[in-house]
Amino acid sequence: MTPALAKTTDNEALEDLGRATLQIVHDLKNQLNGLKLYATFLRNRLEREERSPEERETLVKLIAGLDRAAKDLTALVRYAQPVELHRQPHVDLRDLISGVTRDATKRLGIEAPLTCEIQSDPLYGEFDPATLSEALQALTEEAVNSLPTREAGNVSLRASREGDDKSSQAIIEWAGIKLADRNRSFRSATSYGTLYTAQAARIIEAHGGRVERQPNAIRAWLPLSK
Repeated sequence: MTPALAKTTDNEALEDLGRATLQIVHDLKNQLNGLKLYATFLRNRLEREERSPEERETLVKLIAGLDRAAKDLTALVRYAQPVELHRQPHVDLRDLISGVTRDATKRLGIEAPLTCEIQSDPLYGEFDPATLSEALQALTEEAVNSLPTREAGNVSLRASREGDDKSSQAIIEWAGIKLADRNRSFRSATSYGTLYTAQAARIIEAHGGRVERQPNAIRAWLPLSK
């Protein structure tokens, strides 16, 4: 009986630690937002006073760093919570993929646009457009970041339907990449799976799909409407 009791106590301690950690993360995010306000005030003041470019550039970098830290903290809080979907019927997956591809060049700062091949027939399903776009963006970013910036144009994104009319699914593939740890999955937020890719896997799984990673490709499957 003692081992079982100890295990229960450990689980309770971990739950308490998790709740305390989330509260600390929430407080840190608020503090970062406050620091960003002060930094923005200083930046505007330096611009009015025509201070040196070096001083202004330093503040711009500081604000960008605060933004990244706040984004990471938000991702951590969301990762600790269940995935909540707001599904919509008759959502064409092609539109979501096209939007992610269009945004990728500017958002990721790559030199060449991603090659995108999507079949001409609609890929309708009951999806949450906002969260699924977020997942596709995270996986696209992982694919692009697996290569040096100058090679980002070699990444290709393909989407097509497979299966019969009764049980069809869409397969999305990011090819031409270079990932390590072939047997690892994106399901865990570790060195081989960031919070963003782990959350992407959770979102796709919540839609009834799955994600697979290989050294030269990332693949995702999503169920389509009958």
